[in-house]
Amino acid sequence: MSVLSIDQSTSATTAYLFSEGVEPQLLYSKAHRQIYPQASWVEHDPIEILHNIKSALAAGKSAGAEIVGLANQGESCLAWDTKTKQPLSNIIVWQDSRTSETCQMLEEQGLAPFVQNRSGLRLSPYFSATKLAWCYQNVKNADDLLATGRLRLGTTDAFFRDVLTGHCETDVATASRTSLMNLDDCTWDQGLCEVFSVPLAALPKIGDCNGMLGEMDGLRLGSSIVDQQAALYGHGCRSRGETKITFGTGAFALTLLGSQKPDTSTAATPTIAWRKQGEPAQYALEGGVFTAASAVNWAKDAALIQDFSQLETFVKPALIDQGVAFVPALSGLGCPHWNEDAKAAWFGLSLTTSRQDLAQAVYEGVALRMAEVLSEIETKCLIKSSVKIDGGLTKSSGFCQFLADVLQKTVELADFSEQTSLGAALLAQETTGQTINLTIPTRHFTPNHNFAQSRKAFAKARTLVESWAEAEI
Repeated sequence: MSVLSIDQSTSATTAYLFSEGVEPQLLYSKAHRQIYPQASWVEHDPIEILHNIKSALAAGKSAGAEIVGLANQGESCLAWDTKTKQPLSNIIVWQDSRTSETCQMLEEQGLAPFVQNRSGLRLSPYFSATKLAWCYQNVKNADDLLATGRLRLGTTDAFFRDVLTGHCETDVATASRTSLMNLDDCTWDQGLCEVFSVPLAALPKIGDCNGMLGEMDGLRLGSSIVDQQAALYGHGCRSRGETKITFGTGAFALTLLGSQKPDTSTAATPTIAWRKQGEPAQYALEGGVFTAASAVNWAKDAALIQDFSQLETFVKPALIDQGVAFVPALSGLGCPHWNEDAKAAWFGLSLTTSRQDLAQAVYEGVALRMAEVLSEIETKCLIKSSVKIDGGLTKSSGFCQFLADVLQKTVELADFSEQTSLGAALLAQETTGQTINLTIPTRHFTPNHNFAQSRKAFAKARTLVESWAEAEI
């Protein structure tokens, strides 16, 4: 049986065909517009992306796919009319921080502990709840639509599934990223909905991450899951402490915990890894660096590098050892600092600092921030000595080696980098009683330098960035 796997990510919609005994086949890939209406706002056009998904489905049907798996971009969300299937807002992307003041107000009201205890999540515009509240408050005739049962507020997957399958549903892993789901029983929490002023009646139904999920243009939907969790599954992480890092638009680490709910008093984010049909939920700890590949693309747009191949290898000694640091806070700081007001900065520049030095410092900054994330995760769960990685930045062997040195762990890089697509495909295929057997060559990067002192230097630079954000200019 052939499986079409659609990864609807922050930057593009990509579709692969997985068949037994055959290399994964790229069928479709198309980027969509990034819309920046004003500072700190990031949006997508839901109709544009819906069209791309339909094109991916058509390509899958033509190639002989029988079942489809869908991975979504997580915390991004919108409002729509479930009767007409028309969006009532643009998609507000997870990077968007327009609701920072709302989060600050809730913090001042002393509601942060309540939210974190119920949902496992911190008060942050990164998560969906305040975005959904913004949609509700800014959609014309929202109350009338709500009264007639037409208003829907949800993450992007729920909109696409409502339009394409006729079932307005989301999966439990995606729902765990909203700040509206109770982490104990995996249901929408009335108290959380009241805190964020999001009407529970407008939310989609929460279901499993795989099963009989309806049909999309004649293909059975076998799985639907948030992208980072799909990648964790694709990497084969099945036991406590196994960890993957995806270096995409942002860089996100996930460490699998198992079926026991984690302690919510952590700067890392407790989340649902997945819940397969008929099985208990599996939990994980997540931490993110909000700008990874997007920081590198920004450096390219600024003409610091002409081609990414320039950074296949790094100059030595590393820039951080030469006293040059870049803090990649272009969209604020995520775990463990949770400071959306922080801005990016270079430190230690001189007349001898070259463009390539600046570009390498960007790569190094992403790795050094990820080391902070994994250190926070390890306060709650011992991470195994080998970490699996994927994503665009891992095309640079210099970056992979630097990452291994910074983390002081072996990093494993599979030749097939689309682990999100693989994870969604595996979850879909399992519903048929079959599995996908792939032999994927893997490269290993082992630590050969200890950057303990350099990590301390980077921490000072990051502290300066935060203090600058707090200064009255």
